[in-house]
Amino acid sequence: MDVRNKATSIDLFSLKTRPMRAFHMSWFAFFLCFFAWFGIAPLMAVVRDELGLTKEQVGNTIIASVSITIIARLFIGWLCDRIGPRLSYTCLLVLGSIPVMCLGLATDYLSFLLFRLGIGVIGASFVITQYHTSVMFAPNCVGTANATSAGWGNLGGGVTQMVMPLVMAAFVAFGFSDAQSWRMAMVVAGAVCMLTGVAYYFVTTDLPEGNFKELRARGEMPVVAKTKGAFFMAMKDRRVWALFCIYAACFGIELTINNIAALYYMDHFDLGLKTAGLVAGLFGLMNIFARTLGGYVSDKFVQRHGLKGRVKWLFIALLIEGVALMFFSQMRVIALAIPMMIAFSLFVQMSEGATYSIVPFINKKALGAVAGIVGAGGNMGAVAAGFLIRSEGISYPQALLILGGLVTLASFFTLAVTFSPAEEETAAREHAAAMTARRKLRDDHPPLKELVPWLRHVGPMDVLRIYLGIALVLKGIYFITDMSALEATLGTGMGEGQTLIAWLLVFAHVVGGASLALGFVTRIAALINAVVLLGAVGMHLAGNGAQGLLGTNLDFQFTFFVFFTLALLVWNGSGPLSLDHHLRLDPESRGEPAFER
Repeated sequence: MDVRNKATSIDLFSLKTRPMRAFHMSWFAFFLCFFAWFGIAPLMAVVRDELGLTKEQVGNTIIASVSITIIARLFIGWLCDRIGPRLSYTCLLVLGSIPVMCLGLATDYLSFLLFRLGIGVIGASFVITQYHTSVMFAPNCVGTANATSAGWGNLGGGVTQMVMPLVMAAFVAFGFSDAQSWRMAMVVAGAVCMLTGVAYYFVTTDLPEGNFKELRARGEMPVVAKTKGAFFMAMKDRRVWALFCIYAACFGIELTINNIAALYYMDHFDLGLKTAGLVAGLFGLMNIFARTLGGYVSDKFVQRHGLKGRVKWLFIALLIEGVALMFFSQMRVIALAIPMMIAFSLFVQMSEGATYSIVPFINKKALGAVAGIVGAGGNMGAVAAGFLIRSEGISYPQALLILGGLVTLASFFTLAVTFSPAEEETAAREHAAAMTARRKLRDDHPPLKELVPWLRHVGPMDVLRIYLGIALVLKGIYFITDMSALEATLGTGMGEGQTLIAWLLVFAHVVGGASLALGFVTRIAALINAVVLLGAVGMHLAGNGAQGLLGTNLDFQFTFFVFFTLALLVWNGSGPLSLDHHLRLDPESRGEPAFER
């Protein structure tokens, strides 16, 4: 399918154009679906005790939650090719919200299993998200667009680990029992999905030119009858099945970790329900930038090496993912397990971004079918991993070690993803045309130079920003290892608000710090952490919590210095050594004029 007027750049803070409205609505809808899909995961310790579930039964519910998605993703890809992503997303969100809300009716293992099976349908939302951004953005930035929309959507899997225990706690605070509270929390998640489905219908269009129905009526795109056979065309392509297996080794692993992370940290590191949910949430929260980074690097590889460059990058990311997972499985100290999990998480999500940077170039006439089949591979991987996880004779660390070895082997499936000279030539021509169109829409900037040449232009603030970002990440990890001390520092009398503030502080340090180190949405990350530090400064001045929020070895002067540095970063923005600079998200930070898309 040839689509005209695709966006040649990503104007992240704009809703003016159809591509950007589709971008923001698609990632937000996927975020909510992911949130609802795994909303019960951080509450499983409570559910397990109430319903009397065994380890095998818990494993069966995990398998159920991801298995039905395989069929749903295959179907939804076909549906997108026929009725378009707009109607597909609306139907999926409205209908998929029903089993999410109905999970609250479960009273035993069988009913709980069936409702988790039904909830898995909303996992097909990923295919629509990737389809919609693929038809809205040009080849020079489609990898970044696909990776960012999917990555921010995947954030739902991390945010739900942190938020759902708090939602449940809020209902408990209003006098409801634990059994009632987790059920009502799921009703809230389902209701928000339904409302978003309605909004998707009115806010977006199928293509930059309009909706499928209108374009077919005007004869500007093939009628439904001419699109038949696209699914079987995709099934005959060996590259599709190679990517199917590759996606099983990255997204399948992410789904598995989302389902077991909270239980893993509770059972093997003796963390409480809330703290375990917080730590597990960090895995998914890396999606703020990690999947985007995978797509961005893929878009850069293609400039030098063509489509083969995208495949090379995918191999590298997947190989490192497998090795990192094996290392994570052997961590026995919480202070080592958390940073190892974060490193593993980065490469899991970069591998996912790299995979879907290749998908749009496999078969344009069957884009929905290709996206659906590859997406189904992720769930197939989660199902296979689920059977390993549920085994009573294999511990979680042993299972993760085995999975790490399998992921490492799966990286060699990239050898089957090849492109003909004609496909490479077509892709190169389209990429060149997209870059030309982009230059016409903005002031002409010099091309991205090699790393070493532009290092000489890096200023002291760039170095300070990177150091400060890494330091904040390490401080956040330190807080996690002693959450009780952090909550005590905040004072008493705030109830659940104390826990919420502590979690937000850790989130700001770990995720915001990582964003600062990479220079991604620098001003926002700096502003969030500046607010946190301002609170610490206030506590010092007021004489409350003499040791301060940032640890026992830091005084007021240093706390204020960190706050002042963050304020400068909010003012100054990012430098050349940042993702913001190369993605053109913050052009004015170096006196460069903003550009229009």
